[in-house]
Amino acid sequence: MLVLKLDGKVQWNWFLIFLPVWVFDGILILMLAIKMAGRCKPGYDPRNGSPDLRLRAWYLTAMLLKLGFCLTLCAKLEKLADVKLTFVCIPLWTMLLGALVELGLNIFPERREA
Repeated sequence: MLVLKLDGKVQWNWFLIFLPVWVFDGILILMLAIKMAGRCKPGYDPRNGSPDLRLRAWYLTAMLLKLGFCLTLCAKLEKLADVKLTFVCIPLWTMLLGALVELGLNIFPERREA
């Protein structure tokens, strides 16, 4: 759909063009929220090897930042808001910076002295 819009063959709304991305992101956010809420039930044992809650919270934050970027980008492209492109890209840059930090933490794990 994006290629058709960029080629000028269709005159669809930009929010409609990004709808498949938002459906996928919505499903991922819902799954993350359900898994995070599952940790709050009584009798949950955190020692069963599941990822840390902070990691899931980061994934949820990254998905919300991506969703915010897509929304502000569509608003700018539809000329609903007169926002500089620099401000539109702030959620994307924040997400990418966080991804770099996570990558660095995974590549260089903490050394544990026994």
